[in-house]
Amino acid sequence: MDAGLDWLARSGLGADARGEVSPVFGPGDGNLANYLWDGLRVQVVDFEDSGRSDRAFELAEITEHVGSWVEHPFDVSAFLEQFELSPTETARLRESRRLLALVWLFLLASEATEHPRNPPGTAERQADRVLELLA
Repeated sequence: MDAGLDWLARSGLGADARGEVSPVFGPGDGNLANYLWDGLRVQVVDFEDSGRSDRAFELAEITEHVGSWVEHPFDVSAFLEQFELSPTETARLRESRRLLALVWLFLLASEATEHPRNPPGTAERQADRVLELLA
């Protein structure tokens, strides 16, 4: 947690952190259960957290959502290879992944132990993910 907080203090993330990335309308929730494949295209079904965003942040939402790795990990590298990102978007993706991994660490670390929503050890695994992304 300390390493993540140290990174956050130095990150430069803030209101103007988007830099030269194009705005998009994004769902703002990377839970894979919100993306339905009908054989031809992906349908998004949950918009409660939607709004102005950018491609890099939305990709980070998907790759860092706990549902993307806790039980049935998906291949993040193969997924991200499907997108042609500008150098600015690539840098923003890296920072957004770090931020969202840290958010998930906070959420998982505060999960009620008497009624866990995730398998035992999930918070510890998330801490390892944060450290890996910060390296």
